Amino acid sequence: MAINTRNKVVAILSMFGLFVAPPFAFAGAQEFNQRGDLLIADQFNNRVIEIQPDGEIVWQFGLGPNDISPNSIVGTNDAQRVGSLTLMAGTGVPAASPPLEPKCAAGCADNRVLFVDKDGHIEWQYGQFGVTGSGPNQLNTPVQTTWTPRFTVLITDQGNERVIEVNLNKKIVWQYGQTGVVGSGPDQLNNPNSAELLENGHVLIADENNNRAIEVDRNKNVVRAFTVEGTASGVAFASRLPNGNTLITDSNNSRIVEVDPADHAVWTYLTNLQTGSNPAPLPTRAIRTRTSKTVISDQFNDRVIIVNMAKHIVAQYGNLNHPGYGTANTSQGLNAPYDAKVVGDYTGLTPPFEFEFPSDGDNE
Repeated sequence: MAINTRNKVVAILSMFGLFVAPPFAFAGAQEFNQRGDLLIADQFNNRVIEIQPDGEIVWQFGLGPNDISPNSIVGTNDAQRVGSLTLMAGTGVPAASPPLEPKCAAGCADNRVLFVDKDGHIEWQYGQFGVTGSGPNQLNTPVQTTWTPRFTVLITDQGNERVIEVNLNKKIVWQYGQTGVVGSGPDQLNNPNSAELLENGHVLIADENNNRAIEVDRNKNVVRAFTVEGTASGVAFASRLPNGNTLITDSNNSRIVEVDPADHAVWTYLTNLQTGSNPAPLPTRAIRTRTSKTVISDQFNDRVIIVNMAKHIVAQYGNLNHPGYGTANTSQGLNAPYDAKVVGDYTGLTPPFEFEFPSDGDNE
C-alpha cells in the first residue's frame, strides 16, 4: 500500500531506532507545505517559519525570542523542506554585550540538526541541545545542513572546522576539514558556512574566513576555487546554478555575486544601498529560483528580499533594518533571518525531494 513521504521517513527512522519523541507541537497552518511558500530561518527569533507570498505565517517551529529551550531552535541558521518534514540547524548564540538574545548574555548552546514534522515532532536529531563538542553525536555551531539523494545529511559544522556527511544511523561517512584545525591547505577550512552536494558528486563549500568557495571531490581534492578574482570577503554561501555559474554570498562586501567558471563576475547585487539600510548588513544566503529570481537573506537588515535579474526588489519580508517578532505576518518583523528557500524549488543543484525512500538495507 502506498504511504506518503512523511510516513516513509518515519518508517526509515523507526527502522534504525532513531525516532525521537515529540517535545511539543506548535503549528496552526491550514496551508502547510505549499509550493511557492517561503521557508525562513528567523535566527534570533529562535524559530523556523513557513510564509505565503503575501507574508502570512502559516507554520512555525519554535516559541519565539524569549524561549531558550529544546522546544525552540536557538539561533537557527538553516532550514529546508524534505517532503513534508523540515530539516533545520540550530547554532545557539555566543556571549555578547549587548546580548544577541534577551536571556543569553553568557551565550546559549543549541548544536542540533533536526528533522521536524508539521506538528512539531522531532523525528531525527544529530547533536545535542546545550552540548558543544566534536565527539559522536556532537556538533559545534552547525550553520547549514542539506539532505542528499544519498539519504544522508550534509552538515557544515562550523566551530569544528569541518563538513561532515552523516547517515541515518548517525555515523559520519565522509568529512572534509580536519576537526578543530583552522587552515587553508589540503583538507583544511576556516569557519565554513555552507556545503552543497553537486550533480557531479562533488561538494561545494563556502569557506567563509578563507574568502573562497571551493569545489572538492570525494577524495578531498580541491578541483576549483572561487574568490571573485580575489575580491571576496566572508563567503557565507555558494550554490551552483544550472548554467554552470556559481552564486556567491559575499557577506562582508554586502553583495551577491554570480561568477562564471573562470571566476569572473557576471551579475552583482548590493544589499546596503537602500536608504535606511544597515551599512554592513552581512547577507548570509542567496538562492536563485527556477524563475530566475534571487532570494536573499539580508541578515542585519532584518529582512528577506526577492530580487529579479534587473536588480529590482519584487518582494520583501521583514522591515528594513528594524528587528521584530509576530506570529501572524512578517510585517510584524524578523530578527536577523539567516536563510530562506522557496518550498518546492531548487537549492543549488541538489534535486527537489520527489523520490522514493530506500527499502530495508539500502541505506548506508
